[in-house]
Amino acid sequence: MNTVAVVGSSVAGWRAAQELREQGFDGRLVIIGAEPHRPYDRPPLSKEFLAGKLQLEELALGSEQEEADLAAEWRLGIPAARLDTRRGAVVLADGSEVRADGVVLATGSARLSLPGTAEAPGCHRLRTVDDALALRGDIRAGARVVVVGGGLIGTEIASTCRSLGAEVTLVDAQHLPLARTLGIELAPLCFAQHEDYGVRVRCGTPATRVLAEDRVTGVELADGRVIPADAVVVEVGAEPATRWLRGSGLKLRDGVVTDSGCATSLPNVVAVGDIARYQPVHWSRTVRSDHWSTAMNQPPVAVRNLLAGQTVDTYAGVPHFWSRQYDSTLQFAGYAGPKDRITVVDGSLKARRFVATYQRGGRTIAVFAMNSLKQFAVHRRRLVASLSAPVLSRR
Repeated sequence: MNTVAVVGSSVAGWRAAQELREQGFDGRLVIIGAEPHRPYDRPPLSKEFLAGKLQLEELALGSEQEEADLAAEWRLGIPAARLDTRRGAVVLADGSEVRADGVVLATGSARLSLPGTAEAPGCHRLRTVDDALALRGDIRAGARVVVVGGGLIGTEIASTCRSLGAEVTLVDAQHLPLARTLGIELAPLCFAQHEDYGVRVRCGTPATRVLAEDRVTGVELADGRVIPADAVVVEVGAEPATRWLRGSGLKLRDGVVTDSGCATSLPNVVAVGDIARYQPVHWSRTVRSDHWSTAMNQPPVAVRNLLAGQTVDTYAGVPHFWSRQYDSTLQFAGYAGPKDRITVVDGSLKARRFVATYQRGGRTIAVFAMNSLKQFAVHRRRLVASLSAPVLSRR
């Protein structure tokens, strides 16, 4: 293998590039990224960076020396437009191409939107550092901010905006956002703290469009209500960035389908991070994890298999995430579903300091903690042991 192209310059692509060198690849390494920036850490964008507590240089994933050690060619600011597997080329949006006999797909995900979003000044989506800087410029004490979307990132943004003194309204189409992730027993606790801090929560009616004149003026709901706004943040979900891969011969199904080693159906092509729909070694069905931990931990396995030309290693990581909102820390790991039995095993729901486990078929399959860092670590180790038992049957 003489040339490897890493398509995607966020955390999954950065880690893949590092692993290529660490695992002995000494050929031509090309890193392709849609953004003009060198790799940076995204989780702080909705928290510390948005709040102005971190600066751009503090987000950098690598030092100048680490970047120099990669000895990579950087093709930044131009997204990949097509993967031509017949010719072994990644074609970029400007018509140029990178010939490669090995490819790592790490293009992540793209945020979804609402009608009226694209052209309206004061309406934001939070995906890049430039998005965060633009949003930061619209947040001030007393500003009316409407956050559309009550998922993890949406609630983090609402928390940060409120901490900066904005008047925040949180809107979601679901009656109980986060219920699919945390369950109907625990999700309300997360939203109760938003109301405690003065956020207006409006759930159960979808937002249909963003209203604007010279700039945004509000958000219209499906029942005709209008919520006035000086700034709007749309966080209604994301989709894996796979549109550029249509026609490549790859199997696409809410991501790029891979085996348990992140290898795709095409020789010398692997996928990592948000874009990969992989088969965990300890689970009965494929999953796609859009969490930072997966993007960090998959590349060593994927690169090993890429360099070997076949699947010689499997990814055994358990998806997990954490979130900081107001004065609370939320942590989750595993594969929970809406019908799982939830048991509080440590602490108190009333005190909002507890650990809860999720059981299915008599086995622990997930764990969630609120303000219980040490206890979460203990139960997460037990969770990994539980998932290492024989594969669960599909329910």
